Amino acid sequence: MDRRAFAGHGLAGLALWVLWAEARAWSLSDADANAGLKTALERGAEAAVGLLGRPDGFLGNPKVRIPLPGGLDSAAKLLKSLGQGAKVDELVTAMNRAAEAAVPEARPLLSDAVKRMTVEDARKILTGGDTSVTQFFAGKTRLPLGEKFLPIVTKATEKVALADKYNAVAGKASGFGLVKKEDANVQQYVTGKALDGLYFMIGEEEKKIRKDPVGTGSEILKKVFGSLG
Repeated sequence: MDRRAFAGHGLAGLALWVLWAEARAWSLSDADANAGLKTALERGAEAAVGLLGRPDGFLGNPKVRIPLPGGLDSAAKLLKSLGQGAKVDELVTAMNRAAEAAVPEARPLLSDAVKRMTVEDARKILTGGDTSVTQFFAGKTRLPLGEKFLPIVTKATEKVALADKYNAVAGKASGFGLVKKEDANVQQYVTGKALDGLYFMIGEEEKKIRKDPVGTGSEILKKVFGSLG
């Protein structure tokens, strides 16, 4: 392959492509190589759902914790200065708890996306750089998962009185460009952030699996990636 084809794909994409090429050099079949990639994606997705879909999965993880959006931080500080800090904290906690409650619903759709992965999908993952895994899952599942997540998030956040006030304030703030239009509704905002966090963590977990395939206990991962060490 022309080395110039790697330009702009990042070290992660290059590393994945090298692994794939070396796997072929070790006389692994296309079926084994494809199965290895699918298994890595499945393991990454399952691990991410397990980590996020539990108490403090979002709230206790600074990488994915859902904060109030941009312009509302100042409003939150004002409320805290007026002795309303507990209500602000309650809302932020509810937002993250809502995301934690919604994430388990992702399992079947993520699994189906991997099972339906095409040769072209695999190529994009292998050459797509640091965010290729995230892009794969987001492209295949973001819309249907958003539809699944929204009712769960709505049910969780409507218990918090400040949620309605958030929507009222954020709606006005969006008119002044202080809050993005898609963030002006707390339910929509949390749903989007829950999906962002999920896809991010899938990518992080998939990287761990590639780094230590033997530690996964999976025979196909050992065969495909373990033989490259």
